[in-house]
Amino acid sequence: MLTVDFGRFPITPGERLLDLGCGGGRHAFEAYRRGARVIAADLDQGELPTVSGMFGAMELAGEATAPAAAVAVRCDGTRLPFCNGAFDKVIAAEILEHVPDDQRAMAEVARVLRPGGVAAVTVPAWLPERVCWALSDEYHEVPGGHVRIFTRAELVAKLSRAGLTVTGSHHAHGLHSAYWWLKCAVGVGNDDHPAVRNYHKLLVWDIMKRPALTRYAESALNPLVGKSLVVYATKASS
Repeated sequence: MLTVDFGRFPITPGERLLDLGCGGGRHAFEAYRRGARVIAADLDQGELPTVSGMFGAMELAGEATAPAAAVAVRCDGTRLPFCNGAFDKVIAAEILEHVPDDQRAMAEVARVLRPGGVAAVTVPAWLPERVCWALSDEYHEVPGGHVRIFTRAELVAKLSRAGLTVTGSHHAHGLHSAYWWLKCAVGVGNDDHPAVRNYHKLLVWDIMKRPALTRYAESALNPLVGKSLVVYATKASS
C-alpha cells in the first residue's frame, strides 16, 4: 500500500533515492522497481534484514534491473551519515510524527537533497489523527509513538524553514481512517474484535483487487478523512 503517488513523484532510472524511515520498505521497493538507486534507512534495526531480503528477492526475480540498486542501512534521521546533495529524491513517509526534533530531521532531508531535488513527505492528517487521539491514549502513548499532530500549515512552515518549497499536496487512504477509529474505540491491540477483523478483511480485499467501487469511494473520502497528508517539496536550484 503506497502513500506517495509515484505519478506525482516520478522516478528516472538511475536516480539516487533515500527512503528515510523505510519501515517495512513499501516505498523503497517501488522506487527500486522503477529503476532508482535506493538507500532504505531506518532507526529500527529489526526492520532492515527483511527489507534487505526483499531487495535480493526482487533482483533474483528480475523485478529490478540495472541501473537500479538497493541497500538497507540503519541511521538516525536527525543525523544522516550522507554528504550534502547526495540524493535526487527523498521519501519521508509517516516518520516525522514520531521524531521529537522534527525540524532537525527536515533540515537533514533538505541537506542531503541535491539542488533541484524533490522530497515526498507524509504524516497522519490532522482530523483523522485528532479523532484517534480523542478515542485512545494507547494509540499514541507508547514508546516510539506519535508525539505530535501536524496541521498542513505547520508542516509546510517547517519544511520551508528547512529550505524546501512545497509544490503540491493531497490526502491518501480515506478508507483506512475508520479502521483506526474502530481500533481505538475497542482497544488498539484488539485485532480479534469482529468489527476490526471484518474491516481489515475489507481493506486487504481492496488492496489486492482494487475494485472500481472502493477506488471511487476512497477518491471521494480522501479530501475529507484521508488518513495521510502527502506533500511534495523541492530544494531550490543553486
